[in-house]
Amino acid sequence: MSVLRVEGLVARAFEFGFADLAALPGQVPDVSVLVPGREGTAVPLAALLCAVDVAADATHVTLESNDGRFAASTLLGDVASAVVVYALDGAPLPASLGGPCRFLIPEATTCATGPADPCANVKALGVLRLEQGMGRDTRPTTVRAHAELHAVAGEPHHPSLGGRGRS
Repeated sequence: MSVLRVEGLVARAFEFGFADLAALPGQVPDVSVLVPGREGTAVPLAALLCAVDVAADATHVTLESNDGRFAASTLLGDVASAVVVYALDGAPLPASLGGPCRFLIPEATTCATGPADPCANVKALGVLRLEQGMGRDTRPTTVRAHAELHAVAGEPHHPSLGGRGRS
């Protein structure tokens, strides 16, 4: 069963299952070391990208939820330290924690500040698409809309009046 599809500007698109993710190098056994308050086992984004051989002209990564309702696009360089959480206690990451895969950017701290803000920490990640230029991005563009999104998701909102918009 596929957990995460990596596609776009890559030499070989690949559907990673749980065992495929667990076999990648650089495993992070306790993601809370990188992102306090989070739990689970993660694999560095760099390991996923190496496995599919990203094309030299790929500049952005678009992160899309399993249901396709949410997407965030950002520069590859802005998420170089990102990880994909896929397991908890040796089992697949539960949906209640954003599973089966959750994208996390360790240095993301304030919403609405740019492409690599916490709203790019996509829950239920289903597709990672490498692109030349900005891809699909459904993140809210106002502080109010960001707050509403976080209220629905049951997560804290860290507002900023800079970057992506104002309410």
